[in-house]
Amino acid sequence: MGRRRGDGRRGARIRHTVRMNAMTRIVLAVGLALGAAATAAWFSLDKETRGLLATFPTNRDLLFWSVPQRDAAFRALDRIPLLARSHVAQPSSQASPLPPGPPLKLALDIDAYMAGQRSAALPVLHDGRLRLERYGLGFDADGRWTSFSVAKSFTSTLVGAALADGHIRSMDDRLSDYIPDLRGSAYEEVSVRQLLTMTSGVRWNEDYADPDSDVARFNKHQPEPGVDALVSYMRSLPRDVPAGTRWHYSTGETNLIGILVTHATKRPLAQYLQEKIWQRIGTEQEATWLLSKTGEEISGCCVQAAARDYARFGQFILDGAQVDGRSIVPEGWLEQATHKQADIGESGRGYGYQWWTYDDGSFAARGIFGQGIFIDPKRRLVIVSNANWGSGARDPVAGPARDAFYRAVQQAVDEEAPADKRGAVATQAVMEPGS
Repeated sequence: MGRRRGDGRRGARIRHTVRMNAMTRIVLAVGLALGAAATAAWFSLDKETRGLLATFPTNRDLLFWSVPQRDAAFRALDRIPLLARSHVAQPSSQASPLPPGPPLKLALDIDAYMAGQRSAALPVLHDGRLRLERYGLGFDADGRWTSFSVAKSFTSTLVGAALADGHIRSMDDRLSDYIPDLRGSAYEEVSVRQLLTMTSGVRWNEDYADPDSDVARFNKHQPEPGVDALVSYMRSLPRDVPAGTRWHYSTGETNLIGILVTHATKRPLAQYLQEKIWQRIGTEQEATWLLSKTGEEISGCCVQAAARDYARFGQFILDGAQVDGRSIVPEGWLEQATHKQADIGESGRGYGYQWWTYDDGSFAARGIFGQGIFIDPKRRLVIVSNANWGSGARDPVAGPARDAFYRAVQQAVDEEAPADKRGAVATQAVMEPGS
Protein backbone atom coordinates (compact mmCIF):
# COMPACT_ATOMS: atom_id res chain seq x y z
CA MET A 1 0.00 0.00 0.00
CA GLY A 2 2.72 2.44 1.07
CA ARG A 3 4.83 1.41 -1.89
CA ARG A 4 1.93 2.17 -4.33
CA ARG A 5 1.46 5.63 -2.78
CA GLY A 6 5.20 6.29 -3.11
CA ASP A 7 5.19 5.11 -6.71
CA GLY A 8 2.22 7.41 -7.43
CA ARG A 9 4.00 10.39 -5.94
CA ARG A 10 7.14 9.67 -7.94
CA GLY A 11 5.04 9.30 -11.10
CA ALA A 12 3.34 12.61 -10.44
CA ARG A 13 6.71 14.31 -9.91
CA ILE A 14 8.03 12.83 -13.13
CA ARG A 15 4.95 13.95 -15.09
CA HIS A 16 5.22 17.45 -13.55
CA THR A 17 8.91 17.61 -14.48
CA VAL A 18 8.16 16.52 -18.02
CA ARG A 19 5.44 19.19 -18.33
CA MET A 20 7.76 21.87 -16.92
CA ASN A 21 10.55 20.87 -19.26
CA ALA A 22 8.16 20.98 -22.20
CA MET A 23 6.90 24.43 -21.09
CA THR A 24 10.46 25.66 -20.69
CA ARG A 25 11.31 24.47 -24.18
CA ILE A 26 8.21 26.23 -25.56
CA VAL A 27 9.04 29.47 -23.75
CA LEU A 28 12.63 29.30 -24.94
CA ALA A 29 11.51 28.54 -28.48
CA VAL A 30 9.05 31.45 -28.45
CA GLY A 31 11.69 33.73 -26.95
CA LEU A 32 14.23 32.72 -29.55
CA ALA A 33 11.67 33.17 -32.32
CA LEU A 34 10.71 36.63 -31.02
CA GLY A 35 14.36 37.54 -30.64
CA ALA A 36 15.10 36.38 -34.17
CA ALA A 37 12.08 38.27 -35.49
CA ALA A 38 13.11 41.43 -33.62
CA THR A 39 16.68 41.09 -34.92
CA ALA A 40 15.41 40.54 -38.46
CA ALA A 41 13.04 43.50 -38.13
CA TRP A 42 15.87 45.72 -36.83
CA PHE A 43 18.19 44.83 -39.67
CA SER A 44 15.38 45.17 -42.22
CA LEU A 45 15.27 48.88 -41.36
CA ASP A 46 17.54 51.20 -43.31
CA LYS A 47 20.59 52.52 -41.50
CA GLU A 48 19.06 55.99 -41.12
CA THR A 49 16.00 54.65 -39.27
CA ARG A 50 18.16 52.41 -37.05
CA GLY A 51 20.33 55.41 -36.18
CA LEU A 52 17.29 57.51 -35.27
CA LEU A 53 15.78 54.77 -33.10
CA ALA A 54 19.08 54.28 -31.31
CA THR A 55 19.15 57.95 -30.24
CA PHE A 56 15.40 58.61 -30.21
CA PRO A 57 14.76 61.93 -28.43
CA THR A 58 12.26 62.21 -25.57
CA ASN A 59 11.84 65.96 -26.15
CA ARG A 60 9.65 66.56 -29.22
CA ASP A 61 11.07 70.08 -29.68
CA LEU A 62 13.82 69.57 -32.26
CA LEU A 63 15.42 72.94 -31.49
CA PHE A 64 16.58 71.54 -28.16
CA TRP A 65 17.86 68.10 -29.23
CA SER A 66 21.47 67.12 -28.64
CA VAL A 67 23.99 67.10 -31.50
CA PRO A 68 24.02 63.25 -31.74
CA GLN A 69 20.21 63.20 -31.80
CA ARG A 70 20.20 65.76 -34.61
CA ASP A 71 22.90 63.84 -36.51
CA ALA A 72 20.62 60.79 -36.53
CA ALA A 73 17.34 62.64 -37.07
CA PHE A 74 18.27 65.00 -39.90
CA ARG A 75 18.64 62.03 -42.28
CA ALA A 76 15.49 60.24 -41.05
CA LEU A 77 12.81 62.73 -39.98
CA ASP A 78 10.36 61.26 -42.48
CA ARG A 79 11.00 57.63 -41.50
CA ILE A 80 8.84 57.31 -38.36
CA PRO A 81 5.22 58.59 -38.49
CA LEU A 82 5.17 58.84 -34.68
CA LEU A 83 7.82 61.55 -34.96
CA ALA A 84 6.49 63.33 -38.05
CA ARG A 85 4.11 62.66 -40.92
CA SER A 86 4.96 63.72 -44.46
CA HIS A 87 3.72 63.99 -48.04
CA VAL A 88 5.82 62.68 -50.92
CA ALA A 89 6.87 64.36 -54.17
CA GLN A 90 7.76 61.61 -56.63
CA PRO A 91 10.99 61.94 -58.65
CA SER A 92 11.46 62.20 -62.38
CA SER A 93 11.11 59.07 -64.48
CA GLN A 94 14.72 59.54 -65.58
CA ALA A 95 17.41 61.34 -63.61
CA SER A 96 19.21 64.16 -65.37
CA PRO A 97 22.97 63.56 -65.57
CA LEU A 98 25.41 65.44 -63.38
CA PRO A 99 28.61 64.79 -65.34
CA PRO A 100 31.88 65.09 -63.43
CA GLY A 101 34.16 68.01 -64.16
CA PRO A 102 37.82 68.51 -63.24
CA PRO A 103 38.39 68.82 -59.48
CA LEU A 104 38.38 72.36 -58.15
CA LYS A 105 41.75 73.65 -56.98
CA LEU A 106 40.72 75.20 -53.68
CA ALA A 107 43.02 77.20 -51.44
CA LEU A 108 41.74 75.48 -48.29
CA ASP A 109 41.64 72.09 -46.56
CA ILE A 110 38.30 70.47 -47.51
CA ASP A 111 38.51 67.87 -44.73
CA ALA A 112 39.09 70.55 -42.09
CA TYR A 113 36.29 72.69 -43.53
CA MET A 114 33.79 69.80 -43.50
CA ALA A 115 34.76 68.86 -39.94
CA GLY A 116 34.21 72.43 -38.79
CA GLN A 117 30.84 72.57 -40.51
CA ARG A 118 29.85 69.10 -39.29
CA SER A 119 29.08 68.59 -42.96
CA ALA A 120 27.01 65.67 -44.25
CA ALA A 121 27.16 66.56 -47.95
CA LEU A 122 28.95 69.12 -50.11
CA PRO A 123 28.27 68.97 -53.88
CA VAL A 124 29.46 71.85 -56.08
CA LEU A 125 28.15 72.32 -59.63
CA HIS A 126 29.88 74.56 -62.14
CA ASP A 127 28.16 74.90 -65.50
CA GLY A 128 26.12 71.84 -64.57
CA ARG A 129 29.15 69.64 -63.91
CA LEU A 130 30.09 68.17 -60.52
CA ARG A 131 33.38 69.82 -59.61
CA LEU A 132 33.27 68.61 -56.01
CA GLU A 133 31.18 66.02 -54.17
CA ARG A 134 32.04 65.00 -50.61
CA TYR A 135 30.08 63.35 -47.78
CA GLY A 136 30.51 63.14 -44.01
CA LEU A 137 28.80 62.10 -40.74
CA GLY A 138 28.22 58.65 -42.21
CA PHE A 139 25.86 60.14 -44.81
CA ASP A 140 26.00 59.37 -48.54
CA ALA A 141 24.43 60.12 -51.91
CA ASP A 142 21.59 57.65 -51.33
CA GLY A 143 20.26 59.43 -48.24
CA ARG A 144 17.89 62.36 -47.78
CA TRP A 145 18.83 65.28 -45.48
CA THR A 146 16.33 67.72 -44.04
CA SER A 147 16.33 71.25 -45.42
CA PHE A 148 15.02 73.39 -42.58
CA SER A 149 14.57 76.93 -43.96
CA VAL A 150 15.99 76.06 -47.37
CA ALA A 151 12.35 74.99 -47.90
CA LYS A 152 11.39 78.68 -47.83
CA SER A 153 12.96 79.14 -51.26
CA PHE A 154 11.06 76.09 -52.57
CA THR A 155 7.83 77.64 -51.28
CA SER A 156 8.64 80.99 -52.87
CA THR A 157 9.19 79.32 -56.25
CA LEU A 158 5.77 77.66 -55.97
CA VAL A 159 4.23 81.11 -55.44
CA GLY A 160 5.79 82.13 -58.76
CA ALA A 161 4.35 79.00 -60.38
CA ALA A 162 0.90 79.72 -58.93
CA LEU A 163 1.07 83.26 -60.34
CA ALA A 164 2.02 81.94 -63.78
CA ASP A 165 -0.78 79.36 -63.62
CA GLY A 166 -3.34 82.02 -62.63
CA HIS A 167 -4.07 80.54 -59.21
CA ILE A 168 -2.79 83.73 -57.56
CA ARG A 169 -3.90 86.88 -59.37
CA SER A 170 -1.32 89.41 -58.19
CA MET A 171 1.58 89.89 -55.79
CA ASP A 172 -0.41 92.80 -54.36
CA ASP A 173 -3.49 90.72 -53.49
CA ARG A 174 -4.38 90.59 -49.83
CA LEU A 175 -3.44 87.39 -48.06
CA SER A 176 -6.89 87.25 -46.46
CA ASP A 177 -8.48 86.98 -49.93
CA TYR A 178 -7.04 83.45 -50.06
CA ILE A 179 -7.13 82.60 -46.32
CA PRO A 180 -10.46 83.96 -45.02
CA ASP A 181 -9.69 82.89 -41.44
CA LEU A 182 -7.13 85.75 -41.31
CA ARG A 183 -9.83 88.39 -41.66
CA GLY A 184 -10.02 90.60 -38.60
CA SER A 185 -6.37 89.85 -37.69
CA ALA A 186 -3.18 91.87 -38.13
CA TYR A 187 -2.69 89.97 -41.42
CA GLU A 188 -5.98 91.02 -43.02
CA GLU A 189 -4.46 93.81 -45.16
CA VAL A 190 -0.99 92.25 -45.64
CA SER A 191 -0.18 91.56 -49.30
CA VAL A 192 1.36 88.49 -50.89
CA ARG A 193 4.43 90.61 -51.71
CA GLN A 194 4.83 91.78 -48.12
CA LEU A 195 4.56 88.22 -46.85
CA LEU A 196 7.21 86.99 -49.33
CA THR A 197 9.62 89.75 -48.28
CA MET A 198 8.85 89.37 -44.55
CA THR A 199 7.72 92.97 -44.24
CA SER A 200 4.25 92.33 -42.78
CA GLY A 201 4.96 94.39 -39.66
CA VAL A 202 3.36 91.73 -37.45
CA ARG A 203 5.16 90.91 -34.20
CA TRP A 204 7.12 87.63 -34.13
CA ASN A 205 9.96 86.19 -32.04
CA GLU A 206 12.34 83.89 -33.98
CA ASP A 207 14.79 83.30 -31.09
CA TYR A 208 15.70 79.61 -31.46
CA ALA A 209 17.25 79.48 -27.99
CA ASP A 210 14.08 80.73 -26.25
CA PRO A 211 11.53 77.97 -25.52
CA ASP A 212 8.84 80.66 -25.18
CA SER A 213 9.54 82.24 -28.59
CA ASP A 214 6.92 82.10 -31.32
CA VAL A 215 9.10 79.81 -33.45
CA ALA A 216 9.24 77.32 -30.55
CA ARG A 217 5.56 77.64 -29.57
CA PHE A 218 3.55 77.72 -32.77
CA ASN A 219 3.86 73.97 -33.52
CA LYS A 220 2.44 73.21 -30.05
CA HIS A 221 -0.57 75.51 -30.43
CA GLN A 222 -4.02 73.99 -29.97
CA PRO A 223 -6.25 75.49 -32.69
CA GLU A 224 -9.94 76.23 -32.58
CA PRO A 225 -12.06 73.49 -34.17
CA GLY A 226 -12.02 73.70 -37.95
CA VAL A 227 -9.12 76.19 -38.15
CA ASP A 228 -5.63 75.31 -39.40
CA ALA A 229 -3.23 75.20 -36.43
CA LEU A 230 -0.81 77.71 -37.94
CA VAL A 231 -3.52 80.13 -39.06
CA SER A 232 -5.03 79.94 -35.58
CA TYR A 233 -1.70 80.91 -34.02
CA MET A 234 -0.73 83.58 -36.55
CA ARG A 235 -4.04 85.41 -36.44
CA SER A 236 -3.56 85.94 -32.70
CA LEU A 237 -0.34 87.94 -33.18
CA PRO A 238 -0.43 91.75 -32.77
CA ARG A 239 0.79 94.35 -35.23
CA ASP A 240 4.17 95.83 -34.34
CA VAL A 241 4.81 98.38 -37.15
CA PRO A 242 2.92 99.35 -40.34
CA ALA A 243 3.10 96.76 -43.14
CA GLY A 244 5.88 97.32 -45.65
CA THR A 245 8.03 99.47 -43.36
CA ARG A 246 10.38 96.91 -41.78
CA TRP A 247 11.95 93.54 -42.58
CA HIS A 248 11.67 90.98 -39.78
CA TYR A 249 12.50 87.30 -40.17
CA SER A 250 9.50 85.04 -39.49
CA THR A 251 9.23 81.34 -40.23
CA GLY A 252 5.55 81.57 -39.34
CA GLU A 253 4.98 83.85 -42.33
CA THR A 254 6.54 81.38 -44.76
CA ASN A 255 4.21 78.76 -43.33
CA LEU A 256 1.34 81.11 -44.17
CA ILE A 257 2.70 81.36 -47.72
CA GLY A 258 2.41 77.60 -48.01
CA ILE A 259 -1.21 77.70 -46.88
CA LEU A 260 -1.83 80.49 -49.40
CA VAL A 261 -0.44 78.29 -52.22
CA THR A 262 -2.42 75.27 -51.03
CA HIS A 263 -5.68 77.24 -50.91
CA ALA A 264 -5.02 78.95 -54.24
CA THR A 265 -4.03 75.80 -56.15
CA LYS A 266 -6.38 73.45 -54.26
CA ARG A 267 -3.49 70.98 -53.98
CA PRO A 268 -1.19 69.88 -51.17
CA LEU A 269 2.12 71.71 -51.43
CA ALA A 270 4.10 68.51 -52.05
CA GLN A 271 1.80 67.60 -54.92
CA TYR A 272 2.25 71.03 -56.51
CA LEU A 273 6.03 70.73 -56.03
CA GLN A 274 5.90 67.35 -57.78
CA GLU A 275 3.78 68.60 -60.68
CA LYS A 276 5.65 71.83 -61.35
CA ILE A 277 9.25 70.98 -60.41
CA TRP A 278 10.29 67.68 -58.84
CA GLN A 279 9.15 65.32 -61.58
CA ARG A 280 10.31 67.70 -64.32
CA ILE A 281 13.92 68.60 -63.42
CA GLY A 282 15.49 65.15 -63.51
CA THR A 283 15.50 64.33 -59.78
CA GLU A 284 16.61 60.81 -58.90
CA GLN A 285 14.92 60.39 -55.50
CA GLU A 286 11.59 61.28 -53.99
CA ALA A 287 11.36 64.31 -51.74
CA THR A 288 9.20 64.42 -48.64
CA TRP A 289 7.65 67.41 -46.90
CA LEU A 290 6.80 67.22 -43.20
CA LEU A 291 3.25 68.07 -42.07
CA SER A 292 1.74 70.14 -39.30
CA LYS A 293 -0.65 68.60 -36.79
CA THR A 294 -3.55 69.62 -39.04
CA GLY A 295 -2.01 67.95 -42.09
CA GLU A 296 -0.59 70.95 -44.00
CA GLU A 297 3.02 70.97 -45.22
CA ILE A 298 5.25 73.04 -42.92
CA SER A 299 6.31 75.28 -45.76
CA GLY A 300 8.91 77.29 -43.85
CA CYS A 301 10.81 74.13 -43.11
CA CYS A 302 11.50 70.49 -43.58
CA VAL A 303 11.80 69.18 -47.11
CA GLN A 304 13.85 65.95 -47.15
CA ALA A 305 15.85 65.36 -50.32
CA ALA A 306 19.11 63.91 -51.63
CA ALA A 307 22.09 66.25 -51.90
CA ARG A 308 22.30 65.80 -55.67
CA ASP A 309 18.61 66.66 -56.01
CA TYR A 310 19.10 69.85 -54.00
CA ALA A 311 21.85 70.60 -56.54
CA ARG A 312 19.45 69.91 -59.41
CA PHE A 313 16.94 72.31 -57.87
CA GLY A 314 19.69 74.94 -57.62
CA GLN A 315 20.62 74.35 -61.27
CA PHE A 316 16.94 74.68 -62.23
CA ILE A 317 16.82 78.09 -60.53
CA LEU A 318 20.16 79.09 -62.07
CA ASP A 319 18.73 78.26 -65.51
CA GLY A 320 15.77 80.59 -64.98
CA ALA A 321 13.29 78.10 -63.44
CA GLN A 322 12.85 76.60 -66.90
CA VAL A 323 11.36 73.24 -67.83
CA ASP A 324 11.61 72.23 -71.48
CA GLY A 325 12.85 75.70 -72.37
CA ARG A 326 9.97 77.54 -70.70
CA SER A 327 9.98 79.20 -67.27
CA ILE A 328 7.36 78.06 -64.77
CA VAL A 329 7.24 81.57 -63.21
CA PRO A 330 6.17 84.89 -64.79
CA GLU A 331 8.66 86.86 -66.86
CA GLY A 332 10.89 88.97 -64.63
CA TRP A 333 9.57 87.40 -61.42
CA LEU A 334 12.62 85.25 -60.64
CA GLU A 335 14.91 88.24 -61.15
CA GLN A 336 12.93 90.09 -58.47
CA ALA A 337 12.80 87.03 -56.22
CA THR A 338 16.58 86.63 -56.15
CA HIS A 339 17.53 90.32 -55.77
CA LYS A 340 17.19 92.59 -52.77
CA GLN A 341 13.61 93.59 -52.04
CA ALA A 342 14.12 94.35 -48.34
CA ASP A 343 17.02 95.83 -46.38
CA ILE A 344 18.13 93.48 -43.58
CA GLY A 345 20.65 95.86 -42.02
CA GLU A 346 23.76 94.04 -43.30
CA SER A 347 26.12 95.70 -45.76
CA GLY A 348 26.13 94.05 -49.17
CA ARG A 349 23.19 91.76 -48.37
CA GLY A 350 19.43 91.75 -48.48
CA TYR A 351 16.29 89.66 -48.74
CA GLY A 352 14.30 88.85 -51.86
CA TYR A 353 11.27 86.60 -52.08
CA GLN A 354 12.45 84.07 -49.49
CA TRP A 355 16.01 84.14 -50.85
CA TRP A 356 19.01 85.74 -49.10
CA THR A 357 20.68 88.07 -51.57
CA TYR A 358 24.19 89.46 -52.11
CA ASP A 359 24.92 92.69 -53.91
CA ASP A 360 27.24 90.87 -56.36
CA GLY A 361 24.18 89.12 -57.84
CA SER A 362 24.56 85.79 -56.03
CA PHE A 363 21.84 84.52 -53.69
CA ALA A 364 21.18 81.64 -51.31
CA ALA A 365 18.65 79.48 -49.51
CA ARG A 366 19.71 78.92 -45.90
CA GLY A 367 18.71 76.62 -43.05
CA ILE A 368 19.31 76.97 -39.31
CA PHE A 369 21.83 74.13 -38.90
CA GLY A 370 24.03 74.83 -41.93
CA GLN A 371 21.81 73.66 -44.76
CA GLY A 372 22.14 75.77 -47.87
CA ILE A 373 21.95 76.23 -51.64
CA PHE A 374 24.24 79.02 -52.85
CA ILE A 375 23.79 80.19 -56.46
CA ASP A 376 26.15 82.49 -58.36
CA PRO A 377 24.73 83.28 -61.82
CA LYS A 378 27.84 85.12 -63.04
CA ARG A 379 30.08 82.11 -62.41
CA ARG A 380 27.36 79.50 -63.11
CA LEU A 381 27.86 78.00 -59.64
CA VAL A 382 25.58 75.97 -57.38
CA ILE A 383 26.92 74.96 -53.95
CA VAL A 384 24.84 72.65 -51.73
CA SER A 385 25.48 72.29 -48.01
CA ASN A 386 23.92 69.59 -45.81
CA ALA A 387 25.19 69.98 -42.26
CA ASN A 388 24.44 69.97 -38.54
CA TRP A 389 26.12 73.01 -37.04
CA GLY A 390 26.87 72.44 -33.38
CA SER A 391 25.41 75.79 -32.27
CA GLY A 392 22.71 76.15 -34.91
CA ALA A 393 22.03 79.54 -36.48
CA ARG A 394 24.02 81.31 -33.78
CA ASP A 395 27.21 79.34 -34.45
CA PRO A 396 29.88 82.09 -34.36
CA VAL A 397 32.37 80.15 -36.49
CA ALA A 398 30.44 77.97 -38.94
CA GLY A 399 28.53 80.79 -40.68
CA PRO A 400 31.57 82.93 -41.52
CA ALA A 401 33.50 79.78 -42.50
CA ARG A 402 30.80 78.85 -44.99
CA ASP A 403 30.89 82.34 -46.51
CA ALA A 404 34.67 82.01 -46.79
CA PHE A 405 34.20 78.66 -48.56
CA TYR A 406 31.83 80.28 -51.07
CA ARG A 407 34.48 82.92 -51.77
CA ALA A 408 37.18 80.25 -52.13
CA VAL A 409 35.10 78.40 -54.73
CA GLN A 410 34.43 81.66 -56.59
CA GLN A 411 38.14 82.44 -56.55
CA ALA A 412 39.03 78.97 -57.85
CA VAL A 413 36.59 79.35 -60.74
CA ASP A 414 37.88 82.87 -61.49
CA GLU A 415 41.48 81.62 -61.65
CA GLU A 416 40.47 79.06 -64.27
CA ALA A 417 39.02 81.74 -66.54
CA PRO A 418 41.03 83.41 -69.33
CA ALA A 419 42.89 86.54 -68.24
CA ASP A 420 40.44 88.97 -69.89
CA LYS A 421 37.44 87.40 -68.11
CA ARG A 422 39.30 87.31 -64.78
CA GLY A 423 39.89 91.03 -65.09
CA ALA A 424 36.22 91.71 -65.79
CA VAL A 425 35.08 89.66 -62.79
CA ALA A 426 37.66 91.30 -60.50
CA THR A 427 36.56 94.78 -61.59
CA GLN A 428 32.92 93.92 -60.92
CA ALA A 429 33.80 92.47 -57.48
CA VAL A 430 35.54 95.71 -56.51
CA MET A 431 32.53 97.76 -57.61
CA GLU A 432 30.02 95.55 -55.74
CA PRO A 433 30.72 95.46 -51.98
CA GLY A 434 28.70 92.30 -51.30
CA SER A 435 31.07 90.00 -53.19
